[in-house]
Amino acid sequence: MAEYSGTGDPARSLALLWRTAERSARKGRTDLSVDGIVRAAIEVADREGLGALSMRRVAEQLGVGTMSLYTHVPGKGELFDVMQDMVCGETARPDLGGEPWRVRLEQVARENHKLYLRHPWLLQVAANRPVLGPNMIAKYDYELRAVDGIGLTMVEMDSVITLVLGFVHGAARTSVDTAQAEQHTGMTDEKWWQAHQPFLARMSDPETYPLAAAVGVAAGEAHNAAVNPDHAFEFGLARILDGIESLVNRR
Repeated sequence: MAEYSGTGDPARSLALLWRTAERSARKGRTDLSVDGIVRAAIEVADREGLGALSMRRVAEQLGVGTMSLYTHVPGKGELFDVMQDMVCGETARPDLGGEPWRVRLEQVARENHKLYLRHPWLLQVAANRPVLGPNMIAKYDYELRAVDGIGLTMVEMDSVITLVLGFVHGAARTSVDTAQAEQHTGMTDEKWWQAHQPFLARMSDPETYPLAAAVGVAAGEAHNAAVNPDHAFEFGLARILDGIESLVNRR
């Protein structure tokens, strides 16, 4: 089930995101802060998934009473927005101004892929309502520099970044699903393939399903699994960049 950004009060979320309303803790709790609460929430989501996230669970993580969190964070909706913005600050942003645009855009793709693998719960977040926090805006600004000055319109620049990040989202989901399947079933994809391949070979009649039989066997033997997430990411990223290069060359 997807989660949505911006479900909290807009004014309160923006005040938290830009830290314009950091309040002092009551009853002498000087050890609590917005940053500390958000980091604890991220730890819970990383370890237990977004479904486990609640104000009560975050309070347990910090070893405090649930009500003490509300001194700093109005509710789960606002907390969720700040969590997303905080992890956006993790992506590396080296100065690649002298590199070709393709190298710069590949850097953007790989950093976002790593971000999803560190925080799989981000894959459950609907991205159509971005959080207007300082880290997310800085991240977007950096990503746009990858395609600045290469002949695209401003709308095309945004569309290229949207295209690349959309591909990364799907590729990261494949990687996370593969890892979680192994954790939950105790069986690697390689072992699954070894157990099922003899049956699949017999069931895939080459006369009835000639392409499925030939291509499926070839891919399975190459990956030793039904799918190889690393290969899918590398192959797909190269083809996405090829397509963008075609657009740039037409300019």
